[in-house]
Amino acid sequence: MEPGFTLDFGHRRTARVIQPQTEADLSDAFTFLELPKARPVLVVIGGASRLSRSDQRLVRSLFIKVLVPLARALNAIVIDGGTDVGIMQMMGRARYTRRARFPLLGIAPIGCVALPEQPLLNDDMAPLEPHHTHFLLVPGYAWGDESSWIARVASMLAEEKPSVTILINGGEISWLDAEKNVEEGRPLIAIAGSGRTADALATALEGNGVDERAQHIIDSGLLQAIELESSDRLAEVIQQILSSPIPSKPLEPSQ
Repeated sequence: MEPGFTLDFGHRRTARVIQPQTEADLSDAFTFLELPKARPVLVVIGGASRLSRSDQRLVRSLFIKVLVPLARALNAIVIDGGTDVGIMQMMGRARYTRRARFPLLGIAPIGCVALPEQPLLNDDMAPLEPHHTHFLLVPGYAWGDESSWIARVASMLAEEKPSVTILINGGEISWLDAEKNVEEGRPLIAIAGSGRTADALATALEGNGVDERAQHIIDSGLLQAIELESSDRLAEVIQQILSSPIPSKPLEPSQ
């Protein structure tokens, strides 16, 4: 494992960063990052592409009025992809706007991100979001290489505490993210009306036009859908899941 370091984004914004090579490195990585364990974990996956302006406002409102206040109130850790685009950007900015102090961990492939003042070498690269507090830069040079890491790290940090995954919009990688999270036994909430993967899963859950990729996720029994406009309902469900004393159990490996 590469030595960890502190990243300076300027304006008194810093984040701890480390590059694990294998899952065996994660215990030492958590120690360096000074990440707490045995706390509720909120995983946010998806994207924000092709949203109308009105839907973008609704999604931003979910972060500012629901996700960030709940993470703060429940003393949770939040995990996402850590880049300065889409919903990861919304999460970082909402945490900053609400002056929240919960750990915000970004997990991304080392070959797909640029540190501050480093150039983006190709169109697939993205800068890190400057309001995150911690980063795990995992092995890989393609988006999706981080999916199993996000799902596993969330379980390791939560330990016996509950965790939940929120899917907003999302493209092809979000299918993999969703699958990996339910394989960890984690409840998955698809935000219906936010577009693309989230809508496909919400539609499949109703038995309409089932995408074959959705079947394994539906069969887990861990998927539910909540409408984008139903922020009060979303807050209620997340509160219920993350306040539960009963941990989710991982699925048995498929034969």
